[in-house]
Amino acid sequence: MARNSKKVAAAETAESMALKQREISVSEFFLKNRHLLGFDSPRKALLTTVKEAVDNSLDACEEAGILPEIGVTIQQTAEDRFRVSITDNGPGIVRQQIPKIFAKLLYGSKFHRLRMSRGQQGIGISAAGMYGQLTTGTSTRIFSKTKGNKKAHRMEVQIDTRANKPTILVDEEVDWIPTFHPTREDGKPGKPIEHKHGTCVSIEMEAAYVRGRLSVDEYIKQCAIVNPHLQLHYSLALKPKEGGKPGAGSNGDPVSSFKFQVSYSRAVTKLPPPPAEIKPHPHGVELGVLMQMLKDSTSRTLRGALSTDFSRVSDKSASEICGRAKLNPKANPTRIAHQESEALFKAIQETKLMRPPTDCLAPIGETAIVAGLKKEIEADFYTAVTRDPEVYRGNPFQIEVGIAYAKPDPKQEIGAEDPVRVMRFANRVPLLYQAGACAVSEAVTGVNWKAYGLNQPRGGLPIGPMVILVHMASVWVPFTSESKEAIAHYPEIIKEMVYGLQECGRQLSVYLSRRRREAEAARKRNYIELYIPHLALGLKQILDLDDRQEKTIVRKLSTMLEKTHLDV
Repeated sequence: MARNSKKVAAAETAESMALKQREISVSEFFLKNRHLLGFDSPRKALLTTVKEAVDNSLDACEEAGILPEIGVTIQQTAEDRFRVSITDNGPGIVRQQIPKIFAKLLYGSKFHRLRMSRGQQGIGISAAGMYGQLTTGTSTRIFSKTKGNKKAHRMEVQIDTRANKPTILVDEEVDWIPTFHPTREDGKPGKPIEHKHGTCVSIEMEAAYVRGRLSVDEYIKQCAIVNPHLQLHYSLALKPKEGGKPGAGSNGDPVSSFKFQVSYSRAVTKLPPPPAEIKPHPHGVELGVLMQMLKDSTSRTLRGALSTDFSRVSDKSASEICGRAKLNPKANPTRIAHQESEALFKAIQETKLMRPPTDCLAPIGETAIVAGLKKEIEADFYTAVTRDPEVYRGNPFQIEVGIAYAKPDPKQEIGAEDPVRVMRFANRVPLLYQAGACAVSEAVTGVNWKAYGLNQPRGGLPIGPMVILVHMASVWVPFTSESKEAIAHYPEIIKEMVYGLQECGRQLSVYLSRRRREAEAARKRNYIELYIPHLALGLKQILDLDDRQEKTIVRKLSTMLEKTHLDV
């Protein structure tokens, strides 16, 4: 008989298991969990890369006080490969920082700042480079020219995922300036525009281009709407599908089977006000964070730490908090024990404090929202509302709502029998995916739109030729995941969204009521115009009137009937 030769695995011991354990780099973690960052499909990978690069460019330009001009170029290099290049006219990046920004995860200047900005985590653009490196083996290519320098820096970098460190493959000085190729309104190319400083990042990756509401095209359009101060040039070139017979260009490259180019002009020439950085508000700080802040404080006394390390805490309020917690205001904050910290935390929650300052926010503004909508959405009625700032978990935020309503027309992009289009934004960034998991969707469906003149199925979006824009500005947007596609369902946030939607709804209701009255008046006027000539002709024959008298009767009848039936 043949014996079973299978070996039984030896049981692990504490020592053997210890030998197999090692530290996990953040790069390794996100490499295996890239779906968390928005790279879960080739289609979405293309969108996420463009989004992260454009966000960085806009933040850099606005912080430097520069009206942004950005070029987005997508070039298909193979059936499932694309090279994405984003160029801006920002301040540029100093040489030492280039590798860390583009090839190191969780590196940036925005995570620890409490002020409104598009980027927050320091992951996005370096994750895009890591995805390109993973799927194509290529490096991230960067050109950067700072103000006053004659030469630009050209670098090619990759990320060492084991150590989460950048690897520099190319580092040289070159002659390069940011150049944009605008497209005129008639579709013809305009004169190239050159700037003295800026940055260009180029990544080749495995991706897929698909048109539609979840495409790069839609993101670019919405970005132009919510950033009306932005000048944006978008170029897309696709290769012929397999089996096609491409020709050859002057440089030997195959001629693309499809090329699309468009420029979005800025609607306003004024930059948003620069948001100020604020300190944490004590009502938004959790116990563990409070304990760490006390340990890190440079103040000599507990009262000093409360008044200098937090916003809206005066010396009087700090003394009141210490009194409630039964702690000595002159105690060293770094030596506050755990039990004392809990008492301090409870006393903070019981003490009435002013709300955090709101100069850390830079809302779009009602006028700019309407200008952005008019620039890209063809409609007959526009309105916008910017709500007063509110607070969730100690973080100030502000909700803005805009509406564009069109007359029912089969030629219109907005369908009269379809659900309204909802555009979601957070800190001026379009959110295209995960609409069902977003607080914006809950707020829109939670409004009774029938009260404002629209049809609405139970628990669904209203029906009509309308676009709804909802924007949340905050020092820290509570996204539901690292991919930053949906806003979490905080009651304070949803309530403000509902209030903003209702304000716009009331203005829409006034417009629709006026339009219905005008339509009724036009209907009656048509009847009058139809029957008055016949009535005048009958009177002419009965009374034997001449033509001049007939015209007089027509004029008087028209005036009399309009006053009687058309009191609008």
